[in-house]
Amino acid sequence: MGKPSLSPSKISTYLACPVRYRWTYADPRGRPYLRAKGMYSFGTTLHRVLEKFHGGGETGVATIGQVAAAYDESWIDAGFSDAAEMAEAYGEGLQILERYVEEQAREPATSQTLFVERVLKGEYEHFRLIGRLDRVDERADGVLEIVDYKSGRTEVSSDDVVADLAMGCYQLLLSKLHPGRPMVATIVALRSGARASCGFSPEELAEFERDLVKLGDQIVTDEIFDRLPSWKPLCAQCDFLTLCRRHPDFDEPPSEVARGENW
Repeated sequence: MGKPSLSPSKISTYLACPVRYRWTYADPRGRPYLRAKGMYSFGTTLHRVLEKFHGGGETGVATIGQVAAAYDESWIDAGFSDAAEMAEAYGEGLQILERYVEEQAREPATSQTLFVERVLKGEYEHFRLIGRLDRVDERADGVLEIVDYKSGRTEVSSDDVVADLAMGCYQLLLSKLHPGRPMVATIVALRSGARASCGFSPEELAEFERDLVKLGDQIVTDEIFDRLPSWKPLCAQCDFLTLCRRHPDFDEPPSEVARGENW
């Protein structure tokens, strides 16, 4: 049996709620309860189009018209509450992409895209770290730039980049592929076009790796099936609330309190 794999999404899920981690990744009985979500369909669609825009080759798109066609072909309609909500999201996504293409056309080309939507892996004693990088560019000064798109955000700061677990994991994985190369991580808030960048020093990256290994070891050795569910604000919108309610000691507050939680 191979080592378990951890990704930024898996780690974030565990940190938010180990029981949710169990039902999402460890216990197949949770799968029927997973619901499609419009925000994920929306984000995945935008990522697919931007992959084609920056990827070049035979599947590359360059003009607004080509991007619009690729968007229509890539559109995922799962998880929306009704046709009106989906139509609104579709229009927002098209506006986002049109603005993005226009901004890219105005900016001088100062970097070269090395790859898009690539999975990188890092091996550790008890687990394998996996991360899918949206895009990596090489700047004219030789710096490698990890670019991550956030489809739901309008604002972003350098502090957000530093605090983002995925961006730390991506820098760590890219450093294994290109040891010694200077690099920076950038988050692009697609709804506004805002972007922010920050990068770990070698010392900071080493400290991040030590902490990540400790956390990863904790996750893969956790007796996850023995975890008892306990109420958290995120429970109100969780796909697995029905499963947790079956536990006699689940301390769910009265329904009116649950509805009042600001999730």
